[in-house]
Amino acid sequence: MTASDSLPLTATRRFPPGFLWGTATAAYQIEGAAAEDGRTPSIWDTFSRTPGKVFEGHTGDVAVDHYHRFRDDVALMAELGLTAYRFSVSWSRVQPTGRGPAVQKGLDFYRRLVDDLLAHGITPVLTLYHWDLPQELEDAGGWPHRATAERFAEYAGIVAGALGDRVERWTTLNEPWCSAFLGYGSGVHAPGRTDPVAALRAAHHLNLGHGLAVRALRAALPPRARMSVSLNLHELRPLTPAPEDLDAVRRIDAVGNRIWLGPMLKGAYPEDLLRDTAHLTDWGFVRPGDLADVHQPLDSLGINYYTPTVVAAPRDGVEAPRNDGHGASAYSPWPGSEDVAFHQPPGERTAMGWAVDPTGLYDLLLRVAGEHPGLPLLVTENGAAYEDEVAADGSVHDPRRVAYVHGHLDAVHRAIADGADVRGYFLWSLLDNFEWAYGYAKRFGAVHVDYATQRRTPKSTAHWYARVARSNELPAPGGA
Repeated sequence: MTASDSLPLTATRRFPPGFLWGTATAAYQIEGAAAEDGRTPSIWDTFSRTPGKVFEGHTGDVAVDHYHRFRDDVALMAELGLTAYRFSVSWSRVQPTGRGPAVQKGLDFYRRLVDDLLAHGITPVLTLYHWDLPQELEDAGGWPHRATAERFAEYAGIVAGALGDRVERWTTLNEPWCSAFLGYGSGVHAPGRTDPVAALRAAHHLNLGHGLAVRALRAALPPRARMSVSLNLHELRPLTPAPEDLDAVRRIDAVGNRIWLGPMLKGAYPEDLLRDTAHLTDWGFVRPGDLADVHQPLDSLGINYYTPTVVAAPRDGVEAPRNDGHGASAYSPWPGSEDVAFHQPPGERTAMGWAVDPTGLYDLLLRVAGEHPGLPLLVTENGAAYEDEVAADGSVHDPRRVAYVHGHLDAVHRAIADGADVRGYFLWSLLDNFEWAYGYAKRFGAVHVDYATQRRTPKSTAHWYARVARSNELPAPGGA
């Protein structure tokens, strides 16, 4: 029996003192003001304008106008009792060409945002890169090009110089797997390229950019600053216990998880990953000294989780399905393991078609805690999209989202009880927003946004989560 097994279902779960209760957003998804104050196009500006790439041609030009409404949004966070806010900086707003001097108006926006957060007692958690590479750097080769990692470190130093006196928590990259393999492999994300070798090169240079950025940040920031990265680690399960399905888990674990955990936390790529991809590349783009650069000490690891992934070996005469939840494409985001079959997990689904299974988060936290003892963890994204409706009185009642978050917070609490050092939870997302290739068709927000008027309306989830955050306690299922 584990410690969590002994807690009755009717009991209130109390979280450790100082546990961070936050929400998360990303710059391109919420800011808008796409051409104001010196900002230039990122790869997502270009991608969203490419016919057929984003639902109904939606763009982030206006998004939810956070650039002009951030003070109201921060006040809303304070009303909800949140103690932390994870946001990203728009690289092309700060450094429009991805090289050279910064645009002070861009930095001033983030200075004002951070000052307002601090004035309301909210800890800013800054992410340097959430997928919005300056288009000029993509034109020069993008993440498959080594120089992009070097430019990223320079950009990190610029942001640190501007905000290092205000921000203590720094995250280099958000979900580099998506940047590399959805952006350069399957092409369902910006920049929309479909080259498996370019995707692997991008993965390495994202790893390298992370390590170089950590070094740049530590050189520019006071000793109290804390470094992290946020990874969308895949909680993998075999379709059957058959050896071939277990090997499918191993293969996807290599290219989905250990491609990041190995270099960042152990200083080496997994040997089986190199074997699985040897027919594509000899990995000659990894130069001597790179892995030492990547392997930098971290103060925490961010984990993003939404749903588990079920995989299997291909069956003779049966086309392998790829229900991996990462968008439809004729090209695979799994280089070297393109023939692995992905199956839909059983159970209830969100509007994204993702299975609701909090046990996946529990298992993932315990795995990482066991493999990397002593490294504090943060759940930096977790949430659900549903078909929200505005009632006649203007309210938005979303009990399925409340149940989703409750179940996953219970999983976090159980993981803590069983030894995982989890320090905080960030609900995705604060606001309904531009949901990448899905445009404005999917709503993840705790706060509803009327896109025509930009009116914000806290949903039931927001009010429920506020009570949890203020009390530092998770009520029993069905509790207030």
